Amino acid sequence: MKVIITDCDHKNIDLETELLNEAGLDFKLLQCKTEEDLISQCQDAEIFINQYAPITEKVMKSLEKLKLVIRYGVGVNNIDVSAASKLGIQVCNVPDYGMNEVADHAIALMLSLTRKVVLMNDYTRKGQWDYTKSIPVRRNSTLTVGVVGLGRIGRNFAKKAHALDCKVIGYDPFYKQTEGFEFITPVSIDQLMRESDIISIHCPLEGARDLFNEEAFKKMKNTAYIINVARGGIVNETDLDKALENGDIAGAALDCVEPEPIDPNSPLFRHENFICTPHMAWYSEEASIELKQKVAQEAVRFYKGEKVKYPVN
Repeated sequence: MKVIITDCDHKNIDLETELLNEAGLDFKLLQCKTEEDLISQCQDAEIFINQYAPITEKVMKSLEKLKLVIRYGVGVNNIDVSAASKLGIQVCNVPDYGMNEVADHAIALMLSLTRKVVLMNDYTRKGQWDYTKSIPVRRNSTLTVGVVGLGRIGRNFAKKAHALDCKVIGYDPFYKQTEGFEFITPVSIDQLMRESDIISIHCPLEGARDLFNEEAFKKMKNTAYIINVARGGIVNETDLDKALENGDIAGAALDCVEPEPIDPNSPLFRHENFICTPHMAWYSEEASIELKQKVAQEAVRFYKGEKVKYPVN
């Protein structure tokens, strides 16, 4: 089977190369960015390992040999999964490689906001040795953390927030009470917006685009913070800018924006209570290795006629 890595911005693909070669799979790395790139360069592909390139219905219809698409990561919003299903193409992702890292990053952003770490670092660098610039800071045990999306990562984050002595509420229309997570109180999205002191987003983009818009920010406490380590587009950034300007909420931290990368001239950067990181929540050295291993191993499983481990469709 011919494997094509459609695009990859990692430092190297040494691990993928080792595992695919070991299985006797023929492969090559391209850097496709558009539908046209994929159609013109990938006619012999039977398996795609994909990062960002758009795997649309047009692309899949044009590649008659294509049987499998494996995504580097959790989200598959650049893949038309419905079209793939109609065309008999298997889609897989890697949903469990960076669970701890994403949850840890959300916790780091939460504490950076609530403890005013970034803000006070900036003041101190300017010679302003004055803790009163951070006022108010509240004790964790007085805070309610609202978790939007209670899948693997959302529950992981919730457990860590609970360990910090926060009250945890959560919204997920598909959530069923899970053993060990009795501390999460399921609520409606409206209740979560109104009651949370911190909201952390861990849901897919599908069905949640612009979930946090002007109306949502008006519902939130003006002392509340919002964190997005899920997908750009769930938080409407234009409305977020207005909410920060008007004092509708106390601050925000985004690891995901739309489009990426964020414009360095974004009006969001004028707010000192805004933090942005470059879609890095997934990253640790260990998570990077695990991701690369798992995409290659999934390709090998499919090649050998074994059941895939991470089917999306």
